[in-house]
Amino acid sequence: MLLGGSGSAALAAPVRHGAGTVWSGTARAETVWSGTARGAEHAAAAPVPALPGRRAAGAAEGPSVEEHPCPVAVPSGTTCGYLLAPERRDVPNSRTIKVGYAVHRASQASGQAADPVVYMSGGPGSASLQLTGFLSQMFPGRDVVVLEQRGGRYSEPRLSCPEIVRGVVDTLRTPGPASAETAPLARQALACQSRLEGEHVDLRGYRTAEIAADVVDLRAALGYPRWYLFGVSYSTRPMLLAAARDPQGTRGVVLDSLLPAGARWYDESSAALSATMTKLGIAARFDAMVKALNAHPATYETRDPLTRKRLTVQLNGDDVATILGEALHETDVIPIVPALVDGLASGRTELLQPLVDAAGDGLTSHEWGLYYAVQCQDETPYNSFSDSRGPRLFTGVVDAAVCDAWDLPAARADADLLTPHASVTPASSDGAPIEGASSEGAAPPVLVLGGQYDPTTPPEAARQAVSAVPGARFAEFAGVGHAVFLANACSRQMIAAFLDDPAATARACDPGAAPYPIVRPGGLLLTSSVYRLSRSPIPLGVPAAFLLVSAVQLVAGLVSLLRRRGGGLSALAGLAGVALCALSALSLSAIQDWTTLAIGVPHALAWYGLLALVSTGLSIVEAFRLNAAAARIVPVLTGLAFLAWLYGWLLS
Repeated sequence: MLLGGSGSAALAAPVRHGAGTVWSGTARAETVWSGTARGAEHAAAAPVPALPGRRAAGAAEGPSVEEHPCPVAVPSGTTCGYLLAPERRDVPNSRTIKVGYAVHRASQASGQAADPVVYMSGGPGSASLQLTGFLSQMFPGRDVVVLEQRGGRYSEPRLSCPEIVRGVVDTLRTPGPASAETAPLARQALACQSRLEGEHVDLRGYRTAEIAADVVDLRAALGYPRWYLFGVSYSTRPMLLAAARDPQGTRGVVLDSLLPAGARWYDESSAALSATMTKLGIAARFDAMVKALNAHPATYETRDPLTRKRLTVQLNGDDVATILGEALHETDVIPIVPALVDGLASGRTELLQPLVDAAGDGLTSHEWGLYYAVQCQDETPYNSFSDSRGPRLFTGVVDAAVCDAWDLPAARADADLLTPHASVTPASSDGAPIEGASSEGAAPPVLVLGGQYDPTTPPEAARQAVSAVPGARFAEFAGVGHAVFLANACSRQMIAAFLDDPAATARACDPGAAPYPIVRPGGLLLTSSVYRLSRSPIPLGVPAAFLLVSAVQLVAGLVSLLRRRGGGLSALAGLAGVALCALSALSLSAIQDWTTLAIGVPHALAWYGLLALVSTGLSIVEAFRLNAAAARIVPVLTGLAFLAWLYGWLLS
């Protein structure tokens, strides 16, 4: 289960990653926000609690940074470095770790400089720095700070965990339910834990409270008096906590794909996925698919994400449901899910191959040591992992097994902010809301975005939570899944407008306009052939040869007609072949979402194929006329080959 980034701990893999590798599976983003319940007068009376280990004002030393070459391609005007932070702020003399960051300075400043914005990706364990250029284009008039998570890909130490990836892959080799195969996974998890501890990593230092403290310390170290906080999926959680602990430095908060406090992600994930399938109008077919595949798992050939060698996996209905849940994060995959589920329920299991192949990238896109350090301390202790009425998602099974093996303590020290509560506003240990005010003495403004078909952070829950927060705004985007800003231009405009004027309510675009139409069951001629062509284009030689020969036929026939030497049949045969190719190209060009071709093609292609039959028939007549040249047999052979290719392979 991952937030924003793009992948689940099990089978996280979309067809594409949007503007940055965000496959983002998702963990739940417990919403923790301060400054919404009590008045500013209370803020003046009670000091804001400091983050763990944060030096008091006036102390001899403060947070520090060191410059470092940027590890990824960044736009000009960007500098990179490390925040030097204690591994555990609650332990005296804890060792110092390095947290990666990048700062893109605004190229043009007119008048007073705009407040900067700091961004962090989700996960936990999703990289952030690769989005520096994308974000600088979103906010050209202000500084953009991109912060890695401690333990992430561009931080030191880097908490990767290939052992767990190996355990997941080995579990998928067998058709049985994952819940019965957790022993090998637990062994691999313990191997990773032992290796990290042997490298002197204290996993208790990698949790949401410490990540939030890094955000606050980086602002002080960079010298910004205040900034906007921008989190997506899991990172909404540390961003909200940073806002609660640093109200004077928080100008406003943008939260993309938020799951409100009080929700138990693991316990509710199956029901949320089923609810999304109901929105898509395929709940019954989804249930039928899960039941059929649980009874008869499907076998797929793919590549091992670690060795890149060929790998055979066997997936049951619960596994496939997990894959589909992760696929719904991707805006260009959402439209084909109804047709895909219908095909899978009918036994067309080969249609899932694109998502199975993409799953390997999801398994290598996150730092799983960091992911589990956070999840096992901040998330799994607050879930029961009881059997649900829907599919038993692979993600929950794997995460529960790893956390049981790691046996890390729950983050009780920060229970006032991390323990689930019923509203978007956090409560203290006595149940009272935590107070906090911006530098103007009022709660900072907040904008929350949600995707219509996001099963991980459902928009309904976010809307309900936001409605209880004075001044907070929520926008739901039609036809979109998880991590809205990566896939939807309107959402990016809305965020930029909010940062320019948080009080403005006018919308520059329509969030209710879906980017792609939904493909309903029966709307496509289901086939996996186009996806296979994308992997190996060699079979395209057949239609290419048919088009070439048809064009030659057409030209030669027209020339013969002009010279009054006959050629009418040849011209008609060539015209039919060229028309077929032109009509097919027009039909394909009308498709708005090219991901559609991964599971099917327009029904019209089957009818256009009749033109190939006409062309081949005319060529046969021409070839077997008296005194016909031997070369006349070439159009016949290419026509027959094309018919076999079209109806026997592409459309089968």
